Amino acid sequence: MSGINHFLFGLFPYIALTIFVLGSLVRYDREQYTWKTGSSQMLESKQLRKGSLPFHVGIIMVLLGHFVGLLTPHQVWDFLGITAPMKQVFAMAMGGFFGLVCLYGLVILINRRLNNDRVRATSSRMDITLLFLLLAQLLLGLISIFVSFGHLDGQEMLKLMSWAQNIVTLDGTEAAASIASVHIIFKLHVFLGMVLFAVFPFSRLVHIWSVPVKYVSRNYQVVRARG
Repeated sequence: MSGINHFLFGLFPYIALTIFVLGSLVRYDREQYTWKTGSSQMLESKQLRKGSLPFHVGIIMVLLGHFVGLLTPHQVWDFLGITAPMKQVFAMAMGGFFGLVCLYGLVILINRRLNNDRVRATSSRMDITLLFLLLAQLLLGLISIFVSFGHLDGQEMLKLMSWAQNIVTLDGTEAAASIASVHIIFKLHVFLGMVLFAVFPFSRLVHIWSVPVKYVSRNYQVVRARG
């Protein structure tokens, strides 16, 4: 195993996750005024509505699929009677569908951000950089589906699962070893994912921490007409 592979996939994930957690805490403590999405809806709403919903639905489902697929031990899938090839085909189908949904929305949002003069004027460099990082990551994920057609036995997927689970159990050396032989597209996808974790605290992505979960269970607002 090369030193570069060990650094990128055995050490860098911990660096990125440390920046992700500590950076978010520091920003919340010191710069609460910037803790927001920076909505530009008042500047342009038609394209925002058209792109925002598919982007958010797509990316939430893709992230959920990655979380469950990578971090669920293969013994659980075996117990459920789901083989590695079955899981891979399902992941390819669902990831492809929601990835395309997300891509549709993201392309609209990028076009809006770059070509609407008012939106562009209020955009920071990080806003634009983040959109292109997300686009690159999404394209790598979609390309990886075509790569997966070359090995439908699920072995590459098992290596990626082993990498993610070893990272969680703090075994960076074993994590780097498990991913060493996978296709370069998967490696780029994993590395860019870690980069996004590192960028997270410095972007508008921090608003994810403030998603209004309590809104679902809050009491009804009673509105009465004046007597």
